Amino acid sequence: MNTPCQQVVWELLPAIRASIVTELVKRGISQKKAAEMLDIAPSAVSQYVSGKRGYRVEFTGDAKKLIMNLADDIIEEKNCNLSKRICEICTASRGEENGCAENTCTKSE
Repeated sequence: MNTPCQQVVWELLPAIRASIVTELVKRGISQKKAAEMLDIAPSAVSQYVSGKRGYRVEFTGDAKKLIMNLADDIIEEKNCNLSKRICEICTASRGEENGCAENTCTKSE
């Protein structure tokens, strides 16, 4: 059984990173610089760009806008909380109103 969190980790997060990397590279950022900006391995960036990793999800609507806005902010070197922004993209792509922090388990009585 795959839990929603497993799907997010194995499919959605790599797709988000791939989309951000693709936007950065399309806008003239080198793969090496994109890796530095996102604090990920250059080999991961190469796999994202070549479509070997993170290719299973295509973003539209709000999630796509959030990805493009994040790429803009990264290029403009704005101080942004990358983890929070990726969480917002993840939440938007899943069509949820509540963020990751809202989806916690409670102790059953």
